[in-house]
Amino acid sequence: MGHPTMLRIGEWCLNPASGQLQRNEETVRLEIRSLRLLLYLASRPGEVVSIEDVLGEVWPEVAVSQDSVYQAIAGLRRQLGDDSRQPTYIATVPRLGYQLVAAVGSCTSDEAKLAEEIKPDQKPVISKRPLFQGADFYRAGVVVAVLLLASVTGLGFLWHNRAGSPSPVPATGAASQESVAVLPFLDLTQGMKEGEFADGMTEELIDKLSKIPNLHVPSPTSSFYYRDKQLPVGDIARALGVAYLLDGSVRKSGATVRVAVRLTRADNGFVVWAETYDRAFTDILMVQDDIANHVAKQLRSSIQTGPKTASTQR
Repeated sequence: MGHPTMLRIGEWCLNPASGQLQRNEETVRLEIRSLRLLLYLASRPGEVVSIEDVLGEVWPEVAVSQDSVYQAIAGLRRQLGDDSRQPTYIATVPRLGYQLVAAVGSCTSDEAKLAEEIKPDQKPVISKRPLFQGADFYRAGVVVAVLLLASVTGLGFLWHNRAGSPSPVPATGAASQESVAVLPFLDLTQGMKEGEFADGMTEELIDKLSKIPNLHVPSPTSSFYYRDKQLPVGDIARALGVAYLLDGSVRKSGATVRVAVRLTRADNGFVVWAETYDRAFTDILMVQDDIANHVAKQLRSSIQTGPKTASTQR
């Protein structure tokens, strides 16, 4: 990957050689993994990169779990001063990966000069203050006691949950063939600014499908629980006790919105039906209602014929 000497990422000026981020008078020094992660995302601005891609680029020589990616992204967000709920740097694209939404370019000469004032080999100043002094021992004891209490409480909560108390994921048996869960629709618009429309589309579909006789549809609370969960569709379907999953995405070009919808069988992962709807992005409620009606009509037919045709598949 080729990068200019000084790289601008949003409001930050990055020195790839030193791993130093500079924003006005604020300076942040990145450790090597965070630096490699940020450089990888900066090499693909606006693109959605999968967790597997990140693992192969940032951890090429070691075997680590996906948790390492989650932790690295969270740490990088903290250093950039980013908010995962309203991202200006790194956005999470549910079930797909991550996207650098900040603009990427070259720093000005003045910014580069300011960022270079701290040399790459400059050592940090280490305080000579003892680790604990006076009342610090008391504070440390209080912290330890609180942590121990929290651990015991957490274990008790887990034990209570295992004993049969309600959990966010309903316990289910064999899934009825006439059952479908609507997963939260993905906002794939530029800058991901149509999240409310995507959520409204999800809610409208759940409402319409739940009115179909004999069709079992999990509630919005159950569906939205899986918004940012990186789980296989089969695992989600088993947890919700459904035979089908309906998911989709929202894109936008000018005054036109495109809603893509897909129905998948949970037992084999095959797409049963898929459709794309292009509508004028004027009356949002009318657009959501119109698309939801079309989907409900097509889905009712697909699910009713699904079990019959599945047995005849080669």
